[in-house]
Amino acid sequence: MELVCPHCLAVNRVPAERLADRPKCGKCGAEVLPAKPVDLNAASFDKFVARNELPVLVDFWAPWCGPCKTMAPAFAQAAAEHAGRVRFAKVDTEAEQGLAGRFGIRSIPTLALFKRGQEVDRVAGAMSAPQLAAWLARH
Repeated sequence: MELVCPHCLAVNRVPAERLADRPKCGKCGAEVLPAKPVDLNAASFDKFVARNELPVLVDFWAPWCGPCKTMAPAFAQAAAEHAGRVRFAKVDTEAEQGLAGRFGIRSIPTLALFKRGQEVDRVAGAMSAPQLAAWLARH
């Protein structure tokens, strides 16, 4: 299974049965599947989303957004609970307006689920950790 290192963006091959073993990057030695969301920007977004064989759930948010701040702990909790099954990432739409425009983000928070680089679903609005888990279970 190919997984992108969130630190150096190297593509690592990890056997599926080893995902729970906290694999390390062959290039930089960092943990490839941290149990927390990864911050993405314009330079890292495409490679991270397209080259990961695990689904990638992206939270498009902004620092001034109250519902985004409220949802952040639930998103982090869901990232820890689903580590090794789904990659969790965040895009600050204030800092990355090009990405927000490219994906037509009109309200925040917006969650977009990508599989092999293709967006397969999205939902707008804050969600609790159980709501996130239920939404992911449908995919």
